[in-house]
Amino acid sequence: MATRIEIRHGSGSPAAGAARHPEKAHRPDNPIQRKPAWIRVKAPTHPVYAETRDLMRANKLVTVCEEAACPNIGECWSQRHATMMIMGEICTRACAFCNVTTGLPAPLDADEPNRVADAVAKLGLRHVVITSVDRDDLKDGGAEHFARVIRATRAAAPETTIEILTPDFLRKDGALEVVVEARPDVFNHNLETVPRLYPTIRPGARYFHSLRLLDEVKRLDPTIFTKSGLMAGLGEEKMEVQQVMDDLRSADVDFLTIGQYLQPSVKHAAVARFVEPAEFDEYAKTARGKGFLLVSSTPLTRSSYHADRDFAALKAARLERLGQG
Repeated sequence: MATRIEIRHGSGSPAAGAARHPEKAHRPDNPIQRKPAWIRVKAPTHPVYAETRDLMRANKLVTVCEEAACPNIGECWSQRHATMMIMGEICTRACAFCNVTTGLPAPLDADEPNRVADAVAKLGLRHVVITSVDRDDLKDGGAEHFARVIRATRAAAPETTIEILTPDFLRKDGALEVVVEARPDVFNHNLETVPRLYPTIRPGARYFHSLRLLDEVKRLDPTIFTKSGLMAGLGEEKMEVQQVMDDLRSADVDFLTIGQYLQPSVKHAAVARFVEPAEFDEYAKTARGKGFLLVSSTPLTRSSYHADRDFAALKAARLERLGQG
């Protein structure tokens, strides 16, 4: 079982009628396009979905699956898969694709590592994914907090494998080393899009810094699996995506995910096009040919989708490549 759980902090979501993204209010509206048949999903009806939802409520947990309106929530919750978002629910960045609220975050909760670890142990998870908001307000970007969560989880659930999806720790010297020293099993940092689109889609980040971050993880600890993801349908060209693949392989990244970008609101970046499933298949074939250990490329692929199954496949692929399969 892999779980993605957001621990709620502070007063929660914006009040009824309040704008979720006031920092985007000045932007022109981008009408939300009707989704094609291949991107639509059925409303969840499986009884385990309700059990998972009730379990989250009983443990006073709020999932990012709900907050981000993930299209896979019905499937994942029906399998008791739900990704743990730490360090609050307010991000210091305002990326054009993201539905997380932007603003000034609250101070870190010193007890959060213990509460996360306790939840993982009680739920009996085989694999857990832990992500966070960007915390540019913190001297280390939240690196030590990530490390504390990893260590606490290891102590409470030693059989659980840990995957982290981190911010870029931009201008936070020494932060990455702190996280890597805590030895997560998988280190994921998403490039999100091609370099040309960074100024409009991911303006607070720097493409080559994110790439160097992934490269540095492998230099510091080659045993950690590295992973990164891209969104398709933002206006990127195929050749640009292929170049990003080459860049990631130059950093020895093991696992690539590619999924369709879906627009959260009229104030977010517009969907340039809905990429057809056959094109995702082409990306997967190209990426495998470039040497990734594992590739997930479908319209509904998300960073943490099928994370427990994928971790098992990563281990098997590494052993096969080493001739030990």
